[in-house]
Amino acid sequence: MKYYLIAGEASGDLHASHLMHSIKNLDKNAKFRFLGGDLMAAEGGAPVKHYRDMAYMGFIPVLLHLRTISRNMSQCKKDIVSWNPDVLILIDYPGFNLSIAQFIKKNTDIPIYYYIAPKIWAWKEYRIKNIRRDISELFSILPFETDFFEVKHNYPIHYVGNPTKSEVSSFKSSYKETFTDFINRHNLSIGKPIIALLAGSRRQEIKDNLPSMIAAAENFKDYQLVLAGAPGIEQDYYKKYIDGKDVHIVNNETFALLFHSTAAIVTSGTATLETALFGVPQVVCYETPIPKVIAFLRKHILKVPYISLVNLIAHREVVTELVADTFSVENIARELSYVLPGGKNHDKMLSGYREMSEALGTSNAPDKGAEIMIELLTKNHK
Repeated sequence: MKYYLIAGEASGDLHASHLMHSIKNLDKNAKFRFLGGDLMAAEGGAPVKHYRDMAYMGFIPVLLHLRTISRNMSQCKKDIVSWNPDVLILIDYPGFNLSIAQFIKKNTDIPIYYYIAPKIWAWKEYRIKNIRRDISELFSILPFETDFFEVKHNYPIHYVGNPTKSEVSSFKSSYKETFTDFINRHNLSIGKPIIALLAGSRRQEIKDNLPSMIAAAENFKDYQLVLAGAPGIEQDYYKKYIDGKDVHIVNNETFALLFHSTAAIVTSGTATLETALFGVPQVVCYETPIPKVIAFLRKHILKVPYISLVNLIAHREVVTELVADTFSVENIARELSYVLPGGKNHDKMLSGYREMSEALGTSNAPDKGAEIMIELLTKNHK
């Protein structure tokens, strides 16, 4: 069968690549065409556009690139119709993907599967109308989404387990590099444990968060600071933030970095979940413009009490979130001191991680997702 996939950022590229791998194991004649990244390309098929040319975040960047975004969307719609796949599989990235879904649903008979459901439980809950109208099957990777979609909105979904848990588990079982070997390979300091800096995968996130993350972590002289270089972000972009700072970069090896880290400072997103599944104590921070206004909106507009996946899955505060008016160098440094070995929240956080991991279940998400997708497609082709 022919599968067309759209992933608009680094995490989507990772999840989509594993889904493609699982699909190939079940469908030996699988053909892929996709908007995505290097990991998807490694699985084979025909790449149409790289996600780095699509990932614009925030009101101003989106406004400045409206023409490019519109052109990408138009090209994508035409390409899907022309290739006429057996299924269109959307991975997260709702602003773009839901617009594509609306067009494809209206103009074709191609079934639309959404793998990694849009997080409309946080905001833009009105998008449930678009999902109900345009999406054939919705695949969830967060256990609490079952109640949100099926109970609150009477919209049946497939909970397939969490791909990040599957990916981390697979990595940990096969990764054999020692701390010393990792340190030597990256020319790091042999005598110092690592504080990892995960500043996001988009330029705007890095610009907003990285300077304060570095300033806070610099207070801990017994540790070395190692930045996780994100896929699609060129080295020159990082230089303006780390030149003159005692900060090293490890590119495209976030899992290996976390495996060897003692603690981490992390922006909100999938990285918070990855860090927790590696058992690395963390401080979650996210700088926003006009922080007092954002703090007010967060309390009165957002539908959920937390921004990190760790806390949302655990249904309680496992990791401290420094967002909007609580974001500051001083607060980040203080909370980091609490989660380092010997800190008052270190053991408590690790216990919370174990609780959260159990809530995710044991399913291998890409395998389960691929199995359900192919079963549904095969049934519909009869």
